[in-house]
Amino acid sequence: MNSAIKERLRTGLKHALPGHDRFLELSGYKRLDIERARAQDPPPRESAVLALIYPKAEVLHALLMLRPTYDGVHSAQVSFPGGKREVEDPSLLHTALREFQEETGAETSKVDVLGALSPVYIPPSRMLVTPFVGYAERIGPWIPDPTEVARLIEVPLSTLLRADILKRKQQYIQVMGGSVEIPYFDVDGETVWGATALMIAELRELLSE
Repeated sequence: MNSAIKERLRTGLKHALPGHDRFLELSGYKRLDIERARAQDPPPRESAVLALIYPKAEVLHALLMLRPTYDGVHSAQVSFPGGKREVEDPSLLHTALREFQEETGAETSKVDVLGALSPVYIPPSRMLVTPFVGYAERIGPWIPDPTEVARLIEVPLSTLLRADILKRKQQYIQVMGGSVEIPYFDVDGETVWGATALMIAELRELLSE
């Protein structure tokens, strides 16, 4: 089963991706499209994250993380491990793997990178994020960086695919200057919304095809 899901993702990530339109329709507003985001002056900052899938007690899991509370637009939000591309990073994939290792403490040399999901533009931080999907037969031990990670969230992949984790609530949206009703995923008691929710939604579509 693990190998079948792994190969389904590898194949799906090589073809036309489902994108974010279906999930964005639930929110009632559109994000700036990627080409317009890239054409901004100055251009958006690039970053990358790694959506890692791995077996734990013979059950496939995905790893998310809760960021600490700090003075910033992504304070106390749930995300995939990752961060900003540095000048010395030869590629965005390198960024994703480097940031994953720095934040979680886990070695990434055995991660099989299956491909990349659709990029996501985050208006408040002017960040253009490329999400990579990886698989590791063994991973860990986890030694999270306390300055970057409040806690790691190991969630069964089957949980991310459940229909009942998709919910709605009122949420303040900085770029809209007020509260609106948003779709979000209820994961381990945490509200997963915004860019990370878009990534999860696309991953769900790939795995449900």
